[in-house]
Amino acid sequence: MRLFSPAPTSASHSNFALYSSPQTNRSKFFFRTPTTRPCLASSPPVPCSTKQQPPAVLENAGAGAAQRNEPPPPPPDNAIAIRRPVMDSPGEDSVDGEAAGAGGSAGDRVESDPKSSALDAGLNKFAEKMLIFEPERVESGAQEKPLAVNLDLALYRAKVLARSYKYVEAQEILERCISYWPEDGRAYVTLGKTLCKQSRTTEARAVYEKGCQATQGENPYIWQCWAVLENKLGNVRRARELFDAATVADKRHIAAWHGWAVLELKQGNVKKARHLLAKGLKNCGGNEYIYQTLARLEVRSSRYEQARYLFKQATKCNPKSCASWLAWAQMEMQLENNLAARLLFERAVQASPKNRFAWHVWGLFEANMGNIEKARKLLKIGHTLNPRDPVLLQSLALLEYKHSTANLARVLFRRASELDPKHQAVWIAWGWMEWKEGNMSTARKLYQRALSIDSTTESAARCLQAWGVLEQRIGNLSTARRLFRSSLNINSQSYITWMTWASMEEEQGNSVRAEEIRNLYFQQRTELVDDASWVTGFLDIIDPALDSIKRLLNLEQNSVKAIDASKSLSGFNGTSPDEESAGTSDSLDGKEMERGSGFDLDAFVREKLSLGPAELEIQMTSSKSSRQEGNRSPRRIWRSAEKTAKAMPQLTT
Repeated sequence: MRLFSPAPTSASHSNFALYSSPQTNRSKFFFRTPTTRPCLASSPPVPCSTKQQPPAVLENAGAGAAQRNEPPPPPPDNAIAIRRPVMDSPGEDSVDGEAAGAGGSAGDRVESDPKSSALDAGLNKFAEKMLIFEPERVESGAQEKPLAVNLDLALYRAKVLARSYKYVEAQEILERCISYWPEDGRAYVTLGKTLCKQSRTTEARAVYEKGCQATQGENPYIWQCWAVLENKLGNVRRARELFDAATVADKRHIAAWHGWAVLELKQGNVKKARHLLAKGLKNCGGNEYIYQTLARLEVRSSRYEQARYLFKQATKCNPKSCASWLAWAQMEMQLENNLAARLLFERAVQASPKNRFAWHVWGLFEANMGNIEKARKLLKIGHTLNPRDPVLLQSLALLEYKHSTANLARVLFRRASELDPKHQAVWIAWGWMEWKEGNMSTARKLYQRALSIDSTTESAARCLQAWGVLEQRIGNLSTARRLFRSSLNINSQSYITWMTWASMEEEQGNSVRAEEIRNLYFQQRTELVDDASWVTGFLDIIDPALDSIKRLLNLEQNSVKAIDASKSLSGFNGTSPDEESAGTSDSLDGKEMERGSGFDLDAFVREKLSLGPAELEIQMTSSKSSRQEGNRSPRRIWRSAEKTAKAMPQLTT
């Protein structure tokens, strides 16, 4: 798509106005190259056109005047005559003595005026030297560069296509952008991410390398995206080099400092990570991601007062940061400050009403507190706002299994597996439920289905551990040992797997072997050594809810410890509420903890999200059966799913 500026207009003058393009030395007029040698007639002079017209308009100008039979306007006395070239018309022969212009007369002859012939001869020589009269033909402006606005439009179009999984069309658009604007790094970044979504990592790496060469290594975004790709592929050393190159290209590029620090944290280099985060704060100023990561590091080191201060700074930088509110709520939940945690969850959903993590973790928190109806409502709200997320349905299925029926949970698990057949956690949770119900063969099939998706992830390690416990309970000890060993080959840091294996050996009377297994765990485990002298630090913000989800899924523990939550959020930084800023993050004080926030969930859902009670019911049918449902309301579909669940016979071994 090409956008060109319209031709300028000018008033009629007695002399020629020659315009030159700022890009080339040629004058650009929208005249077409004549098909034959121009012939200058001695007909009455025709004045210059007062407006430059596009080619299509100029081509049809003469024909339009002839069709309307309108006489040409009389020329002024001081106008210089310009003869138009003879145009070939179908079915007629061109005659050198005839003029085909819009202002010329078809019956005029060349030999009518000697003075005009002399003038025409002079103009002919002048026209041979000036390209304005005989321009070179350029096919559709092939050498013209589109306007810069086309790049923005094309990048937006490519992103929309990529979201719709139309990767081929998006790639074609991005490749054209790179050919027209090779010095702009945005096209390389977008194309690389699009290729990564398709698992075409080799091509993505080539695109990033080409982009770094085209931008002469001065674009930090390309370096940072390339580093993230290498880190995902396990090339840690190469990722470090690329992150370093990104910070050299722009020391204020906060994503490079934070991504490099996260890499070092995953490698166990806490001191190096703190050093990188401190550099990020120094060069980039206050940033919510840096503060949040530093706060999570303080939580890991059990320095909760410093963590609260850093969480406050993160929410001050961006009161709409749902991740910061969630991370803070998880810390208070870990310390069993339940009132404070609930207030922070409320702030999280207010900051980002459609965030799936906020509704998910809050719902699990309420389930852990014993508020089953509220937990069910929160999970349904999250699913209504995020209908393609299978994790919300998975958690709701576990909730229904514990407090309702297994058949209803099976319907929910089946619906979640249809939403995302490659989501391992859904199959593992479903298999765990069937194992608890005594359906061992069904549980094995579900575990096998989870492992067939990917047998190298941490989810696969948990699946092997759960499968090993299943085989242990029914007496297949040799199979259980192989499964435990396979799980530890994937994740050797799993304390639960080591201790479960050791307990099994001890139950069988192999106390020596059990002690060997415990010793092996302590010998190979990796400890993260932190420096207490640091006051700043933080982990990761990608999925802040995942760590607490594992703890909250244990619905067996519903104990609540009542403590004074007002002490946990007020007065820890040595300032009074009046001295602090009036930001959103500083409104959590002791009085609010005691009286509650007064948050009305139903009103919030009705006013902010425009959701009614009927819209919170979950459609349990598959895509094929949903088309058969027609215009049935969600409430009727939910009731139909409940009837189906009640009618299903209980599976037994």
